[in-house]
Amino acid sequence: MKYLTEFRQKEPVRGLTKKIKQLAADIKKEISLMEVCGTHTMAVFRYGIKALLPKNLHLLSGPGCPVCVTANDYIDKAIAYAHQDKTILVTFGDIMKVPGSRSSLSEEASEGAQIRVVYSSLEALEIARKNPSYRVIFLGIGFETTAPTIAASILMASEEKISNYLILSGHKIMPPAMRALVENHQIHIDGFLCPGHVSAITGSKIYEFLAREYRIPCVVAGFEPLDILESIRLLLSQIRSGQARVENEYRRAVTYEGNLKAQQLMEKVFSKQSASWRGIGKIPQSGLKIRKNYASFDVEAQFPIKIKESKDYPGCICGDILRGLKTPPDCSLFKKVCSPSRPLGACMVSSEGTCAAYYKYHQEES
Repeated sequence: MKYLTEFRQKEPVRGLTKKIKQLAADIKKEISLMEVCGTHTMAVFRYGIKALLPKNLHLLSGPGCPVCVTANDYIDKAIAYAHQDKTILVTFGDIMKVPGSRSSLSEEASEGAQIRVVYSSLEALEIARKNPSYRVIFLGIGFETTAPTIAASILMASEEKISNYLILSGHKIMPPAMRALVENHQIHIDGFLCPGHVSAITGSKIYEFLAREYRIPCVVAGFEPLDILESIRLLLSQIRSGQARVENEYRRAVTYEGNLKAQQLMEKVFSKQSASWRGIGKIPQSGLKIRKNYASFDVEAQFPIKIKESKDYPGCICGDILRGLKTPPDCSLFKKVCSPSRPLGACMVSSEGTCAAYYKYHQEES
């Protein structure tokens, strides 16, 4: 990106902070804004943005960390596949320490399971090429940001007739989760800071239903301090005027239509299905499954597997944190027995997790 330092300068920060305080004073009520991107959550803490905000303005961390919202049954299933003969499990590194019901991928790897960490689905495909006698299962997790790359790898495997490359699809899409949050009457949300990475693929248009049907203001936000503060200012301006629309603060990376080629890849390979989100439960049409045309690459279609009933670690409130109902200090395990070196819940594992952000940056407050 161009001129990152321009989005971190002190004087514009002071000016925006002043405008935000004026707007919040004009609104004269408690205001709750939710960021649904884990990178936003980390940036808010890294740059001390909460300390700049007026007392009646609250930032809630939502289910925007793909690792965090991956339910235990997916981890349990992955571990079960890893123990099958002649199998190599391949994954992005940030899911390795996510605790399942009884273990984690990291623990299983230390005990001899064939689990390899890669940076891209193309690396996973290369492992399949080099190990034709093994079943190579790639863990496909993430939102609309990573799903197109997995789709591309499936199409490449199909063209090359690589029959030992399989996907355990745990992909999720953001709009249905945002709808579920708005319709959950336990949570009050006055506006959304919409995820920049997802929006670069989908375009800002996908949030229009929130403004149209629920009268919730939305702003697609970048990740630098001025991006986030300007997005908050735009949301407050909408709230003060009684308007609800979708605005795009992150215009240097996001367009209205998004990346059409990436969208076409997803549409070609995946169809929507219900999916389990940690803390929220099943959300209709929020997951991506591999279409029947490419079912030969769907490990669950080719090699169905049964697992024991999944369960969370006793006392872990990661689910409530992901819904914005509680914060990490509300958890009896936080910093006492749960830490990045020994995570007991998914929110402490990923660098985008709310618990990890609190652990690293949060100062104790009343």
